[in-house]
Amino acid sequence: MSSELSFAMPADAGSAQTAIPGLVWAFRIHPDGKPEPLAIDAPIDIAHGDLLWLHFNLTDSRALQWLAQADLHAPEQARTLLLSKDSYQQLHTTEDSVYGVLSDLLRDIDDATEETGYLRFLMTERLLVSGRHHALCAVDATRRSLEGGRRIDSAAALLETIVENVAGTMDGVSDRIAVALDEIEEQILSGNSKDMLQRLGRLRRTCVRLHRQLSGLRVVFHRLEQKGANELKPMLQLRAGKLAQRLDSLDHRIVEMRERSRLLQEELHLQIEEQGNESLRVLSVLTSLLLPPTLITGIFGMNTKGLPFTDNDNAFMWAALLLVLSSAAAYFVMKRLGLIR
Repeated sequence: MSSELSFAMPADAGSAQTAIPGLVWAFRIHPDGKPEPLAIDAPIDIAHGDLLWLHFNLTDSRALQWLAQADLHAPEQARTLLLSKDSYQQLHTTEDSVYGVLSDLLRDIDDATEETGYLRFLMTERLLVSGRHHALCAVDATRRSLEGGRRIDSAAALLETIVENVAGTMDGVSDRIAVALDEIEEQILSGNSKDMLQRLGRLRRTCVRLHRQLSGLRVVFHRLEQKGANELKPMLQLRAGKLAQRLDSLDHRIVEMRERSRLLQEELHLQIEEQGNESLRVLSVLTSLLLPPTLITGIFGMNTKGLPFTDNDNAFMWAALLLVLSSAAAYFVMKRLGLIR
């Protein structure tokens, strides 16, 4: 058995005649960079030496068992991380491998969601093993681009494509947020701000989540850039600086939209507060206008002798006129004092 064969098969597998369990998809990248999709329910001949991308469903216990037994030609820490459930982003390098955990947005049936998932990977010169517990957007976008004929010249280029698609997915979400903020701002300025607080809160929460993801991803590649990716073998050298710059730019945009949503929330709160103050002012004016008639009504309701108009046949008309005059007097007093605009 050749070294390449033992490289991809479990230690207890005597031949390459068994399909690898738990695969979501697999690609072989030929020396000219042309990708070839491989059937996941058929044996994969890996003795050939071309670059392979094997993507696993880590909720499948058979996949975990296969990965635990396979000779991956990588440090034991890489295998441990691949099988772990760590939920923070990290990137580690050795002379012959790169491995870590990167965040991505979960994929719904037809679009990206706001929920965060994690891609675990192990990369050597001839193999990229990746795995996830939930469907992710970036790896799916990378799969579609390979199926569309995109050429890949190294394992590092394949991982860079995945990271670029992570940024691209978040960029698409940020575009939707920007459009939604424009609509909300227009409605706030036009005074039609009904139910806008809840919608703004959701958008701001999405911005916070994206910023948290991008911050971790930026730190990972900035550290790799400072550490020096040139120490790796040529096929494993990532363009950490370029990726970090792309993520910095996107994170800056996300932070701007987060601040914009916060300012819109404050403006909306002020608008709601002004509306509340206006309602209280109107209520206070009505109370002040009704207070004098109420007082007069209370006086005429007293069961005592000597009340005015007691023996007058037109007493009701005089009492009604007095009520109206008392309200009018209160109105003119408040108007003079500037309480009524």
